[in-house]
Amino acid sequence: MSRKLVAEFFGTFWLVLGGCGSAVLAAAFPEVGIGLLGVSLAFGLTVLTMAFAIGHISGCHLNPAVTCGLVAAGRFRAGEALPYIAAQVIGASAGAFLLYAIASGQPGWDIAAKGLAANGYGEASPGKFGFASGFLTEVVMTFFFLMVILGATSARAPAGFAPIAIGLCLTLIHLISIPVTNTSVNPARSTGPAFVLGGVALQQLWLFWVAPIIGGVVGGLLHRWLSAEETADALDRAAAAASARVAEPESLAPMPAREPR
Repeated sequence: MSRKLVAEFFGTFWLVLGGCGSAVLAAAFPEVGIGLLGVSLAFGLTVLTMAFAIGHISGCHLNPAVTCGLVAAGRFRAGEALPYIAAQVIGASAGAFLLYAIASGQPGWDIAAKGLAANGYGEASPGKFGFASGFLTEVVMTFFFLMVILGATSARAPAGFAPIAIGLCLTLIHLISIPVTNTSVNPARSTGPAFVLGGVALQQLWLFWVAPIIGGVVGGLLHRWLSAEETADALDRAAAAASARVAEPESLAPMPAREPR
């Protein structure tokens, strides 16, 4: 468990440093700014790279909404959810503080003016979208994120391609929703910058916990229902194999090898 939590810490640290860092340090850099497309791609790449790096250790959740969605889908133990979420929030906060330390080294950089890629609605929204738009966007985007994650990691999905599908899905989500909320779909990603910034970002943080978790849980429950037949088939095959082993006549069992005289 300790290895899983350390993996989640560093994975979420990388998500905030890479994704939010691209927005803070490179999005509008003179003459070579990467813009909205670059920031969207950066967030997708952080998940894609970490999925290959730590997916075999912790499952690479990096996101409390994903963890809750996997619990709802029956793909993760509920007893491990809170430690995972704690590791994710701590990792995201550490990434945000490091990003602040780097960004503040630029002459004239002002955190109040530049921000830290925090999420928000109303006046804190990049496009000045209101509360209802922000809430709906976060619920729907997280819902589809969970659907892609669960489908791509299904036993029937092509093996080895899940990180690519998940990373590209997160890129698409950012392309759609950066103007609305600066894109969260991840309570830990929202918490790190909000802790550093305080003010409005911290006051509005509750939405970026509630909406993504609702979307994640609904996505997990729906996928569980959609894949119920697949789960039943797998259980039937396992039961049939077990019955065949029990019913196998002793005469068909391999004879022990005799020692040479």
